[in-house]
Amino acid sequence: MLNKKNMALEDVQVEVHTVSEGKDSVLSRKVHLVGALSPEDKTRLMEIADKCPIHKLLTSNVSIQTESI
Repeated sequence: MLNKKNMALEDVQVEVHTVSEGKDSVLSRKVHLVGALSPEDKTRLMEIADKCPIHKLLTSNVSIQTESI
């Protein structure tokens, strides 16, 4: 149970699939929320998932700087 938000979240299962087309890639994410959750709870949990640091990194404009030492 997610006590802090008073939600009956019992488990989360996430599937991620990648589709690449040339230089472009698309990540497809399926999130299965387990528990007696209201539609509002599910919406809020998905908003929280989108604020995850990894989600933010993957949806930003990323460049890689490499230094040889």
